[in-house]
Amino acid sequence: MIDKTELWIVIIALAIGSFGLRFLFLGLVGDRVMPDWITRHLRYTAVAVLTALVTPLVVWPAATGGHTDPIRLIAAVSAVLVGYFSKSVYGALATGAAVMIAAAYWPS
Repeated sequence: MIDKTELWIVIIALAIGSFGLRFLFLGLVGDRVMPDWITRHLRYTAVAVLTALVTPLVVWPAATGGHTDPIRLIAAVSAVLVGYFSKSVYGALATGAAVMIAAAYWPS
């Protein structure tokens, strides 16, 4: 069991850290024009975060005990291909979900 005081210290520290990061970018730098190289890198932040969240679930899924699942790989490759050619995040997400759902109901 975690001590309530320790829990509140962690919550307050995370709140201060989160506020500090947001204030740094929005409060101090928010009204300035950023250099082109920074804005070019910031465009890829969402893609990098989504990839970092999904990749472990595809390569080492907990549902299969950490063993790679061919269906998840096929769904991931399908989503990447649809996303690359259509430039649509929603299309890629829908394709990956459709492949996973279709594989669940596919007769084996």
